[in-house]
Amino acid sequence: MKKFFFLFLLCSFVNAVSAQDKLLTMEDAMLKARTTLAPENLKQIQFFSGTGDYVYLKKIDGMDTWVRGNGKEEFPVLTLTQLNNYFNQKLLDTAEQMPAVQFAATGWTTTVKGFTISIDPTTRQSKIVLPRILSEKENIDQGKAGYAAYLEDNNLFVTRVTPPGVAVKVTKDGSKDIVYASSVHRDEFGISKGTFWSNAGTKLAYYRMDQTMVTDYPVIDWSVRPAKANLVKYPMAGDKSHRVTVGVYDVNTQKTTWLKTGEPAEQYLTNIAWSPDDKYIYMAVLNREQNHMWLKQFDAATGNFIKTLFEETDDKYVEPLVPMLFVPKYPGLFVWQSNRDGYNHLYLYDSNGKMVRQLTKGKWEVLDVKGFDTNAENLYYVANAESPVNKDLYSVHVKTGTMKRITGGSYTHNTILSDDKSMMLDIYSSTTTPRVIDLVNVKTRKTSNLLVSKDPLEGYSKGELSLFTFDNTKGNQIWCRMFKPANFDSTKKYPVIVYWYGGPHVQLITNSWNGGAGDYWFQYMAERGYLVFSIDPRGSDNRGKEFEQSMFRKLGDVQMDDMMDGVHYLSGLNYADTSRMGLFGWSFGGFMTTDFVLNHPGVFKAAVAGGPVMDGKYYEIMYTERYMDTPKENPLGYAATDLTKQAGNLKDDLLLIHGLQDPVVVQQHSVNFVKACVDKGIQIDYMIYPGHEHNVLGKDRAHLYQKVSNFISDKLESAGILIIDLAWEQQNTNPVYW
Repeated sequence: MKKFFFLFLLCSFVNAVSAQDKLLTMEDAMLKARTTLAPENLKQIQFFSGTGDYVYLKKIDGMDTWVRGNGKEEFPVLTLTQLNNYFNQKLLDTAEQMPAVQFAATGWTTTVKGFTISIDPTTRQSKIVLPRILSEKENIDQGKAGYAAYLEDNNLFVTRVTPPGVAVKVTKDGSKDIVYASSVHRDEFGISKGTFWSNAGTKLAYYRMDQTMVTDYPVIDWSVRPAKANLVKYPMAGDKSHRVTVGVYDVNTQKTTWLKTGEPAEQYLTNIAWSPDDKYIYMAVLNREQNHMWLKQFDAATGNFIKTLFEETDDKYVEPLVPMLFVPKYPGLFVWQSNRDGYNHLYLYDSNGKMVRQLTKGKWEVLDVKGFDTNAENLYYVANAESPVNKDLYSVHVKTGTMKRITGGSYTHNTILSDDKSMMLDIYSSTTTPRVIDLVNVKTRKTSNLLVSKDPLEGYSKGELSLFTFDNTKGNQIWCRMFKPANFDSTKKYPVIVYWYGGPHVQLITNSWNGGAGDYWFQYMAERGYLVFSIDPRGSDNRGKEFEQSMFRKLGDVQMDDMMDGVHYLSGLNYADTSRMGLFGWSFGGFMTTDFVLNHPGVFKAAVAGGPVMDGKYYEIMYTERYMDTPKENPLGYAATDLTKQAGNLKDDLLLIHGLQDPVVVQQHSVNFVKACVDKGIQIDYMIYPGHEHNVLGKDRAHLYQKVSNFISDKLESAGILIIDLAWEQQNTNPVYW
């Protein structure tokens, strides 16, 4: 009887699918979403520096070719054959495919197999500007005066590249404990590099990080025999932190001057900026408690502290992320970003630290700054003033404060501006618009369309995607995203999968193609009969200071409250089967997923937590102490985030997943939780991915999401649907494999 019923379902399903569009395979959803199933694009499109023309890469007669255009006509400027001829001039290896090229009227620059060359478009001659021996070094940073800084054997070197010179070993004591010219403070506070050339390129500011006092943490490499422990420095919340100083190297004197940043040693130094005349260095100095910031000025020649321009304090935390931006032609003025009024905005200051005016204001966030126009009259910036899920380009007049919206419609606009800000490449999308690229005159708004992408999922059985909001019990507007099954029938009930993150610096839901989801797994599951639901609860990004800081000292509490409000919203939908729901999250989302099922058992039938933080005491100092203070200062808050102590509350099916070489959320988190479950006699599922760090990437990502899909489907008692689907796929597809 069971076999007959299964065959009946199988035949019915295959007949239904045959009459409809095809289904995504897992390989389609996870491996092709950014390649063959991504919206059409103009590859590597950019402005031809110094002009209003654009260039992009395309195939012409089967050959990679850079094409230049102006909105009226396009013509080829560089083919792969021509590029290889330039490398042949210098007896260098040639390229099999076209590399990235930076185009400017003064020369074109590209790198092939370690050699960087500059091409003179007038004489058609090339010269080596960075030899292979340098390109193989770490942390290469070139300045305007022809010098390059790099890291070798943990020490900083500086050498003249044009013309070639002898490398100078700037530091002598570099080691795994003493780190130079590298990103510090575990890449927090907007830090992504460790060297900062002066405007003229003759002085180099660089970080020195002493981490001798920080505990060594073993990350095991299981691929060798015997397994090897790779020791990394991992300062956990409440423990000793590393100590950072800043040196200034002068290429002319070959001497280093150390900035007198003072005590306490455990402070954060970030947002480094040079004054326009290269006489001073400005830096945001943040106390370890991260609630007090001083913007300080130092003499670059002597290292002496000059003055504090201003201070910012907050009863929760201050998080400076972006260096000051000086106003061209007005070296005594600069722009500073701050969320002091509740939202991230732009402020104009003079060099004495006096605020001239607040340039932007409103209950919305400045997301990025694009720079000034030629006359330094207008500053261009990106903001979400129209909607929290949109992005637009705006300008503000520096003297009058007049703001103008440059882009239009309801979209997510990613813009590229020409050097003088007179022309714009507007690359935009929405949930219904895969990708459009326009060339726009910023002043007149005259527009030339360059691309309108077709739907890359045309021909697939795609369900409806919608963005919407509900109000939580505190009156906050919570943004949501829902993928519905194809051929959705509101009279039927569908099982629900909920995906979330809920932490700072992440916004899941945007009015862009696929709703902000980076791949098509959500569509994949919707095709198979699920409602796939996501929310951006309090704590998530781009909604203002209060929205994020509501989680201070109590990570997870407000997010769980908002998720319960989301569940109540779902329960009001007659087509949502809230008795069959699965929950999934990664990193902070993995913590939130585990926290939720421990505190609200029975709401979700199955849950998957990837790379999860299971105990705040085991996570890094900078991130954790910002939002939680130290374990000594906030014992109750940390006790609530120690999920291992709550393992006995686990009633639902839970799958934990961890990258075996994760140096961000170390595997000890999930291992300790598994041990706690074993001690309590509680069954739990556990999956590891050898060779992967915090995120599972490459072809194994398809394996990961198949694992997640199978687990949730099995636990939601829809395994029959999954088996039928896989049987159909095997007959009709050629898979390519915190």
